Amino acid sequence: MDNALSDLFPVVLLGCVAALVVSPLAGRAAARFGLIDVPGSAPHKTHPAATPLIGGPILVIAVAVAYVVARPPADRQTVGILIAGGLILVWGMVDDRLRIPPTAKLAGQLIAAVVLIRYGVEVRITRVPGVDLGLTLLWVVGMINAFNFVDSMDGLALGLASVATSFFMLVTLDAAQPELAALSAAILGAAIGLFFFNASPARLFLGDSGAQLLGFALAAIGIAYVPAGAGLPQGVSWFVPILVLGVPIFDSTLVVVSRLRRGRPLYKAQRDHTYHRLVRLGIHPSRSVLAMHVAAVLLGLLAFVALEMTVLEANLLFGLTVLCGAVGILLLERRYSLPSGEISS
Repeated sequence: MDNALSDLFPVVLLGCVAALVVSPLAGRAAARFGLIDVPGSAPHKTHPAATPLIGGPILVIAVAVAYVVARPPADRQTVGILIAGGLILVWGMVDDRLRIPPTAKLAGQLIAAVVLIRYGVEVRITRVPGVDLGLTLLWVVGMINAFNFVDSMDGLALGLASVATSFFMLVTLDAAQPELAALSAAILGAAIGLFFFNASPARLFLGDSGAQLLGFALAAIGIAYVPAGAGLPQGVSWFVPILVLGVPIFDSTLVVVSRLRRGRPLYKAQRDHTYHRLVRLGIHPSRSVLAMHVAAVLLGLLAFVALEMTVLEANLLFGLTVLCGAVGILLLERRYSLPSGEISS
């Protein structure tokens, strides 16, 4: 594994350098395509200056550079992830430019999920085709929107994606899936490079194209990860992607529960995310972002710990983690009241 891991370092490096080089250029070009986030265009848009919404194209270019130069292995599933990811990028850019309706946005996400399935990337837990198809669509669409939700503060979504891809790079390498490990490494490098420009105060925003692309890519890698090569039973490993992506899952669950309780539309941006609640509890904004990043690291480490347990022990640990998450949602809901004016179109 050590030699294989060292082979991935150039991929991470190339992705990072490409993102660092491309980001300023893409930022300047964003205005030509109308990919600019204007302050005050919605109640939750309080950033001080017009900011490029160009994260998606930068991520794609950086990953492409890593693949062209380093030439990591790519199987049929990886090709499917890249093609479907391209669809998510284009649809996200259209949304950033034109603000398409939620139904049209959902349709694009479902089409990308279907393309993914056609290339063999689908959930195979129950072995019942209809059920596994439904789980695949739910996971992919849910994770796309989870990252769209969690992209509520500078650097937050990219930091979470960097943590997740780091863990996915390790587990897929251990599972003898070098193609997925290389893809994770390329995304990790691109995310690190882009983080430099997206960290507070952000000079670039991910936009829907970037946030949705990250969510889609991580959802796809989570499905394609099959730990059979590491000799691990499915009863132990099935929840690894859930733990690795636990923070965006927690945030989206919190948001959905909160908005349903208050009778508010799920698709309308509001300041009711985990980050906003932590700040309202008196935690400094930068520490609120850091707290969510640390939580992501801890959940990823917990996933690795679970892999060394028996099936019963691992599932009990996962159940306890879910219970802690439910308690966290309950506490944040009880201590938080969203002002009626904090709704945007």
